[in-house]
Amino acid sequence: MLSRLRYTFRETFDSFRRNATLTLAAIITAAISLLGVGLTLLSQKGFDNLLSKWEGGVEMIIFVNAGATEDQLGVIETALGNAPTFIDSFSYCDAQCSLDEAQVVLAGEPGVLELLNETNIPTQFKVIPTEGTDVDFLRLLEGEFITLPNVFDVQFAEDQISLIGQLQNFFGFRLLLLSIFLLLAAVLLIWNTIRTAIFARRREIEVMKLVGATDWFIRIPFMLEGLLHGIIGGVLASGGLWAWNTQWTNGVGEFPPGSGFAALVVTDGYDKTVMLIMLAIGALAGAIGSGIAASRFLDV
Repeated sequence: MLSRLRYTFRETFDSFRRNATLTLAAIITAAISLLGVGLTLLSQKGFDNLLSKWEGGVEMIIFVNAGATEDQLGVIETALGNAPTFIDSFSYCDAQCSLDEAQVVLAGEPGVLELLNETNIPTQFKVIPTEGTDVDFLRLLEGEFITLPNVFDVQFAEDQISLIGQLQNFFGFRLLLLSIFLLLAAVLLIWNTIRTAIFARRREIEVMKLVGATDWFIRIPFMLEGLLHGIIGGVLASGGLWAWNTQWTNGVGEFPPGSGFAALVVTDGYDKTVMLIMLAIGALAGAIGSGIAASRFLDV
């Protein structure tokens, strides 16, 4: 068993050395394509962060000054309850709820987050309108709500979701499409690298078959080589994604407060999950490319 393992790894790394140029090209192409996949997933998560406060059908948010008393909150609840034609339901997001949401929406502004606590953060009423209610009717209610005591702002989902959705679709689709094409190119390069390695050693393969070596014994070093191409590409892409996300996080922190870009920062460990996904995709791409080549061109 140990002798077979030594043979497999020795032949794999010898093949790396013999086909250094093709190997490098395959790894670089795999890394770039996987980085594209990672950036796509990371950007989609960032856009989801922007939309997080509008989850569950919420289309209007009434922001309340920090420290509002129960009686003052009751005035706002009464006003919401008096509009049953347009409002299906509403919920109150207290100070702790608002702080939890701020951890996502303001992830890129740590300086602002440090200043917020349960005594100074605004709370929110999240409003779900009745089905079919036009946003124009909700805007008519805005004039009533904005004049209530301790209400300092009213926001509508339509104003933000439309733009965010367009950006999400534009960048997400194009980045993913580019990543797929590059990943296909990486698979083809790995396939061509393994094919070249097999042709370069066709005499050795003939001799091995004559002395009784099985096809799988011969295939394994080539398949391992392709698998390593994909994994190494995934490792390089993971490093690139980490560097990109770090630079983006630091850069957003220098933007003016309230610029709206803070929520595009992903700081909840999701980037680590994306890196694992990239490694898995890289390994799969390498295994597919090398497996097809080793199976198709082994009869030399």
